[in-house]
Amino acid sequence: MVFKKRILLGVISALVAGGGLLGCADQVEDQVADQQSESVHPHWPALTSGIAKDPEIESRIDALLEKMSLEEKIGQMIQVEIRFATPDEVREYHIGSILNGGGAFPNNNKHASVADWVALADEYYRASVDTSDGGVAIPMIWGTDAVHGHNNVIGATLFPHNIALGAAQNPALMRKIGEATAAEVSATGIEWVFAPTLAVVRDDRWGRTYESYSEDPELVRAYAGELVQGMQGAPGDQELLNGKRVVGTAKHYIADGGTENGIDRGDAIMSEADLIKYHAQGYFSAIEAGVQTVMASFSSWNGEKMHGHKYLMTDVLKERLGFDGFVVGDWAGHQFVNGCSNVSCPQAVNAGLDMFMAPDPNWRELYKNTLAEAKSGEISPARLDDAVRRILRVKLRAGLFEAGLPSTRPHAGDESLIGAAEHRAIARQAVRESLVLLKNNDQLLPLARNQRVLVAGDGADNIGKQSGGWSITWQGTGNENADFPGATSVYGGINEVVAAAGGQVELSVDGSFEEKPDVAVVVFGEDPYAEMQGDIANVNYAGASDLALLKKLRDQGIPVVSLFITGRPLWVNPHINASDAFAVIWLPGTEAGGVADVLFQDEAGNVNFDFTGKLTFSWPGDATPALHNRGESDAAAQFAYGYGLSYGEGMELALLSEESGLQPVSGNGTLAVFNGRALDPWSFEVIDATNTRSTIASSVSELNGIRVQSVDRNVQEDSRRLQWNGQGNAIAGFFANQRTDLSGFVSNQGALIFDVKVDAAPSDAVILGMNCGMDCGAEQPITDLLKGAAQGEWQTLAVDLKCLAEAGGKMDLVLSPFYVRTAGELDMTVHNVRIAQTGAAKVSCG
Repeated sequence: MVFKKRILLGVISALVAGGGLLGCADQVEDQVADQQSESVHPHWPALTSGIAKDPEIESRIDALLEKMSLEEKIGQMIQVEIRFATPDEVREYHIGSILNGGGAFPNNNKHASVADWVALADEYYRASVDTSDGGVAIPMIWGTDAVHGHNNVIGATLFPHNIALGAAQNPALMRKIGEATAAEVSATGIEWVFAPTLAVVRDDRWGRTYESYSEDPELVRAYAGELVQGMQGAPGDQELLNGKRVVGTAKHYIADGGTENGIDRGDAIMSEADLIKYHAQGYFSAIEAGVQTVMASFSSWNGEKMHGHKYLMTDVLKERLGFDGFVVGDWAGHQFVNGCSNVSCPQAVNAGLDMFMAPDPNWRELYKNTLAEAKSGEISPARLDDAVRRILRVKLRAGLFEAGLPSTRPHAGDESLIGAAEHRAIARQAVRESLVLLKNNDQLLPLARNQRVLVAGDGADNIGKQSGGWSITWQGTGNENADFPGATSVYGGINEVVAAAGGQVELSVDGSFEEKPDVAVVVFGEDPYAEMQGDIANVNYAGASDLALLKKLRDQGIPVVSLFITGRPLWVNPHINASDAFAVIWLPGTEAGGVADVLFQDEAGNVNFDFTGKLTFSWPGDATPALHNRGESDAAAQFAYGYGLSYGEGMELALLSEESGLQPVSGNGTLAVFNGRALDPWSFEVIDATNTRSTIASSVSELNGIRVQSVDRNVQEDSRRLQWNGQGNAIAGFFANQRTDLSGFVSNQGALIFDVKVDAAPSDAVILGMNCGMDCGAEQPITDLLKGAAQGEWQTLAVDLKCLAEAGGKMDLVLSPFYVRTAGELDMTVHNVRIAQTGAAKVSCG
C-alpha cells in the first residue's frame, strides 16, 4: 500500500542538536541471501556484478579483518572532508576515506594547481598507512564530485551537463566522456568519482533536473553502464580500475528524481512497481558494468529515508541485485533518519549504509558514538565486518594497497591531462550533438560565415553561466572567464568562425551596435545553480529583459537567432515567438565552440554539422507545474519527447500561445494555516529532541523533549499547547510536501500572524521560522517577546514577511510557513496561524 507522509525537511531536522546514543535500532541478523531474495518484489531482477569476486582478494580481506581493531574498523566507515580533517587526524582515527565537497580546494585555494592536489593526496595517504601505533596499513580513498568533468579543478574540461548529454542520445559517447573524466581526475591523485547520477526526473521543478539524462528510464539505463565502464574500465580488461581509471558511483539510490512536486530531498510517493519501472533501471546496467560504489539518496520512499531503508539498501541492492561494493552516504544524510542525529545513527549502518559521509567538524563525535554502538552490540559484529569487508574489497580491486603514494602513480601530476586537447574535442562533439533546434523559420539557419553578426545577451561571453552549477564552485557562481583557462564561450566560438571567413562580429550584451548587423545571435537563460537552491515553483522562464532585447532587435528588422541556456525545459513561448530561430543549448560547459560548429555553414556554404539533438524531456506548453512525461502526461507538451528539427526539415513554426496559465498571487485577504486544525496543504508536525519526526493527529502526544495537547480557547480543541521540557532541541510547526506562493503577500505588507498564550516563559532562545527547503528559509528570535508576555494572557504576534524574505526565505517556494524551535523549557499555546495583511508587525527585521 502506498501512503502519503508529509516530509519534514532536512534543514529543519538539522537544527536538532544531536549527541550520545540516540534511538534503538534492531541488530542485523546474519544475511541469508536466498531468504531475502524470496522476500523482495518479484520484478526486481536477480543480477550479478560485472566484476566477479576474486578468492585471493577475499582471503586478503579475511586476514585484514582479523588484524584490525574495532577502532580501525570504525575509522574505515567514516569519510571526512578536507576542510575539517588534518592528516594527523586521519592517522589517529584510522579514517578510511577523504572527500572534497563542491567548492573545496587544497589550502582553500580556488586556483590550487595540479601539484597542490597531488601533494595533499600524498599527505592523507601517508597518514592512512602509518603504522607507528601498531595498527594495520589501509590506504585511504579520496572521492570527488566530478559530475561533468573534473569540475573542481581550474583548467579541467567541463562537459555538457547530463540533460544535454541525454539529448545527444549517444551511449558510445558516454564511455568516452567517462574515460576523459577519469583521466583528469587521476592526474590529481584522486581515485574515486561521485558519478554518474542516474536520476529519472519526473517533475522539472527539481533543482537537479540538469543532472538527469532523461525523464525516460530507457535512456538512463542505456547510458549508466557505458559511463561506469568509461570511468572504471570494462570488466575483464587489463585497464579495469587501473592506470587512468577511477572508481565510479551510481547515485542517488533511489528515486531522487521522483520526489513529490520536485522538492529536493523530498519524498518519492509511488508503488514499488513504479519504483522499479522508472527509477531503478540505471542501477541495473551500472551494477552489471561493475560499479563499485552506490550513494544513498537524501530523499525518501513513501516516507522512509533512504539512508535508513534496510529493505532497499540490503535486501534489494546488496542481495537481489548482487551489488558487492559499498554504499556511501551523501553529505551527512544519515542525520535525517528517524531517531538519528548528525553524530549518531546506528540505524543507517544496520540498514546497510557502509560508509558515513561526515563532512563537518562533528565527524569526531560520530566516530566515537559509532564505536560505542559497536561495542554495545547496537551495531552487530556481523554488520560491522560486512561494511568494512565491502570497503576493503573496493580498495583492493582498485589496487590501492599496491599503488603507493599518489604522486608516484603513473599519471598523477600530469598537467597535460587537465583540459587535454583530446578531451576538449570529445566535449565539443558532445556540445554539437546535444543542441536541440525548436524553431527555424524561413530556414534562417545555418548562417553564412562571412556575415556581419551581432552577438548579444548576458550568456554570450559568460563561461560560468554556460557551464552551470558544479563548475569550480558548488553552485557555479562567483566565477569569471579567467577561471576557465583554455575554455571557449559561445561568442568566442562564433568569433573564431566568422573572423576566419572574413565576416565581422560585434559583441554587445544589451544588443546595441555601431553598424546594423545581418543577423543577431542572442544568448540568454538560467543563471547557475545547484541542488537545493535550484528548486522552482513553476516552469516559467522569467526573462523579461531578454524578451525585450529580442523584440528590440526584431523591430529593427534584424533576423534573430536565440540560443537558450537552461538546465531544464521551461516555458519560453514569448521568447520563441520573438525569434526567427530558437535552439536549446542546455549547459554546454567549457567547449561552446561546438555551438558555432552547428550554427554556421562550412567554407563552401554547405551544412557543416547538422542539428541532431532530440528532446529527452518533454517541453511544457504553459508555465503551470503540470507534469509532462513521455507516455503518460505528454499530451499537453509544447514539444514532445524526441522533438528536434534538423536542417533538412522545412517546418514553419506558427505563433505559440503566450498564456502562461499562471494565476497571479494577489496577497489580498487571509491565508489560513491553522484554525482549529492544520489546513491543507499543511499538517501539524513535530521533530523531537532525538530527531524523530511525527505528524500529530491525536489530542495528546508526548515525544522526547516536547509534549503537544489540544486545548480549548473559543471552541473545543481549537488550539495547541506546546510544552518543551528542556531535554533538547525540538521543533513544532506546519509542513507540506507542496509549495505555496506567498510572494503576493510580501508586496502587500503581508505578515505571518498568530495568537499565543505563554504559561511558562522560555529558559533558552526561542526561534520562529519559515522554510522553503534545504538552505532556504528564514528565522526570527521571539525569546524576548515571549519572556515579556503577560503570563496566561492571549496576545497577537505578527512577523513582517519582508523580514523573512530579506533573511533568505523564498516566498514563492514556501513549504513551512510557521515553525517554532527551542532547546529550553517553554509552555505556550498557539491559536489561529495565518498569513494576512497588517501594518503593525511586532517582530522587527533586526
